[in-house]
Amino acid sequence: MTRLQLIHRQVGPWGMNTYALICPETKQSVLIDPGDDPQILQEMLAGSTAVAILLTHTHPDHIGALAAMRQHLGVPVVGHDGPHEPAGQAVRLDQAVQDGDTFQVGKQALRVCYAPGHIGNQVCFALENDHRVIVGDTIFDGGPGKTWSVEGFNTTCQTLRNVVLTWSDDTICYPGHGPSFRLGDRRAQIEAFLTKDHGDFYGDATWEM
Repeated sequence: MTRLQLIHRQVGPWGMNTYALICPETKQSVLIDPGDDPQILQEMLAGSTAVAILLTHTHPDHIGALAAMRQHLGVPVVGHDGPHEPAGQAVRLDQAVQDGDTFQVGKQALRVCYAPGHIGNQVCFALENDHRVIVGDTIFDGGPGKTWSVEGFNTTCQTLRNVVLTWSDDTICYPGHGPSFRLGDRRAQIEAFLTKDHGDFYGDATWEM
């Protein structure tokens, strides 16, 4: 089976990972998290026909070039309509997706996984019949996404248990910052992290905590 082509670039002052997915058969594509540098984003889509801009969430570093790319591409902006706090921005969505929804990219599809904690409108996009997941700031190689309250941290832990750890060991996570990683290589650390009593912690966490 032909897999979606995944293109990755780091953009903006925070080194945010933007992704393009392209169907090799139809040349339809989606742009995920247009953080900055519109020229680079346009180059990522070269030779394809964009059908949507997908948002993992609405923190400023992930949507810095959204207005420019929305105007340039003239395609729907798709994301979760959950709360955009903390620190996120209100974004006009053309299509709202919920947990379990699928989104077609040419002859392939993405499955939406709702993953709150870092922010209330965070989603992951899992490539169907594939081992790759665009995880946004849900999880990084070294720890979970930053949280701004005890409630947010507890929600993140629930997301790790109920969403992330249900994926297979062969899953390759493509985060919003830093390198991609194989979930099985981190599973034991994540499980150990979740067994600990973190008290009233929130903020930047590592698996070694």
